[in-house]
Amino acid sequence: MKKEVQDLVNAGVMLPLMEEFYTIQGEGFHKGTAAYFIRVGGCDVGCHWCDVKESWNADLHPPTAIESIVENAAKYSKTIVITGGEPLTWNMDPLTEMLKSQGMQIHIETSGAYKLTGTWDWVCLSPKKMKLPTKEVYKAANELKVIIFNKDDFRFAEEQAAKINENCILYLQPEWSKRDKMVPLIVDYVMQNPQWKVSLQTHKYLNIP
Repeated sequence: MKKEVQDLVNAGVMLPLMEEFYTIQGEGFHKGTAAYFIRVGGCDVGCHWCDVKESWNADLHPPTAIESIVENAAKYSKTIVITGGEPLTWNMDPLTEMLKSQGMQIHIETSGAYKLTGTWDWVCLSPKKMKLPTKEVYKAANELKVIIFNKDDFRFAEEQAAKINENCILYLQPEWSKRDKMVPLIVDYVMQNPQWKVSLQTHKYLNIP
């Protein structure tokens, strides 16, 4: 990548755009809501069960001017979800400022592993053991969504829940490939610990993107 372009990406006025699409939010608090998703490339958190590993290498995704991203988003929805990859790899201030100028409601889905930039109406924090969230993201989280791949993830979920703010909504979500095994365990756990809720990837059950 040319240095001039890399400088623009580092500043957040261009972003490595993997894909953008209009669909139904399938997970967490806003499930069932029509939303425009902006998936930004780049992630070094390295979850072995990640279902979007093609997002990890930012160099595979074209640096795209945020003006173009916002123009496309404005055609479809007032609810915008920024996801990745790990979007906080990049400076989100310029993109969210421009989306806000268009009257958008902006959500982020993040592992929280990097500095919290951007202005957000909703922060979905999905922490990962390999690279824990920053203190500021714990404080800002509206929803904590812990992926349950094995039984030890229940312990991890409680560790994470002890760090977030008191108004944050708590979700346990089965990793898709383990759903048949983990859903019964999650249901039992939530019934015994009702401060938690069950989150499912409903878009996969509905067979939508």
